[in-house]
Amino acid sequence: MDLRKVVERNSVLLLGPRQVGKSWMIRQAFANELVYNLLDSNTLVSLPHSPVRMLDQMNKQTRIIVIDEIQRLPVLLETVQVMTKKFGVRFLLTSSNPRKLKWSGLNLVVKSLPPLVYAELAENFDLLQALNSGLLPSVYFSDNPVEGLSAYIETYLREEIAAEGLTRNLPSFRRFLMVAALSNARQMNTTKIASDAQLPRTTVQEYFSILKDTLIGHELPAWRESKRKGTASAKFYLFDTGIVRTLQGRGEIRPGTPEFGDALETYLFHELRAYADYRGGLPLHFWRTAGGWKVDFILEERVAIVVKGTGQIQPTDLKGLRALQEESKLEKFIIVSLDERPYQIGDIQVYSWRHFLTSLWNDEY
Repeated sequence: MDLRKVVERNSVLLLGPRQVGKSWMIRQAFANELVYNLLDSNTLVSLPHSPVRMLDQMNKQTRIIVIDEIQRLPVLLETVQVMTKKFGVRFLLTSSNPRKLKWSGLNLVVKSLPPLVYAELAENFDLLQALNSGLLPSVYFSDNPVEGLSAYIETYLREEIAAEGLTRNLPSFRRFLMVAALSNARQMNTTKIASDAQLPRTTVQEYFSILKDTLIGHELPAWRESKRKGTASAKFYLFDTGIVRTLQGRGEIRPGTPEFGDALETYLFHELRAYADYRGGLPLHFWRTAGGWKVDFILEERVAIVVKGTGQIQPTDLKGLRALQEESKLEKFIIVSLDERPYQIGDIQVYSWRHFLTSLWNDEY
């Protein structure tokens, strides 16, 4: 994503969880612009008392102003609106928690920045490292990813949840978070999670909203275009495989373990969601019938994808795709597996995860 080109045309709200690289991107692409980092306590304290400070620091060459973590001072959105209309200034606003932001009256292009993706890492990508450590840049390249992941969760609870006053009961939210992680890559069952976390169902529903609003949890909706009666509830994924593993208290994830398939599915959800966002918001769904047939992902109403964490495809692995083929609504049917060489089973293409991701980011689907 060439963020600077986008900002030069229109003001942008860049959303992304903490530590995905928003501030790094600012330093790289906007080093010579006016930048206000609201994580800096001095800036946070002084700016609300004198929002005209931005006007004072402008000059005739000022065309772009950056406000990092705008959610810490949402009142500045009024100043942004005035300056945009009066002076034609473009703004880059970033946020890891847009829950409090009301930007509907602003002419903003909304973009998302996820953790690292396969296309960015290229030769530096390692699948087992990604499944175990996740793809937060500060953790992926760390000498101690275990410590980094634990620190990330504590920072999230302290600075995003407690400091922002999103819940008065931090211990109950922590307990919920660990139970929700065990439900990762599953259909959402708030009744069961409420029981396991010993919380009211309404509280669990509110906590799921907080996860989504703070950008670390995502729902994958069910595909409704099938002729067969299907499920209605969405699936839930946390945003990073390393965070999932840490919250679940899992040991090392390796091929052949029960956790490997779920971790691979969660990782591929991350790649597909990032790809869909970068390509302008392509629709992404899953499919499951009342009879138990399922397909992990349906991309852009065209491509059906099943994820298998093995290198041996069995006839039972084809059932969901075969059932979906009968409806004649989709164009491509793919199994992503650990097989090294691509091959076909009838009209179903079997790809290695690497081949699939390379083709995905090359827009070959």
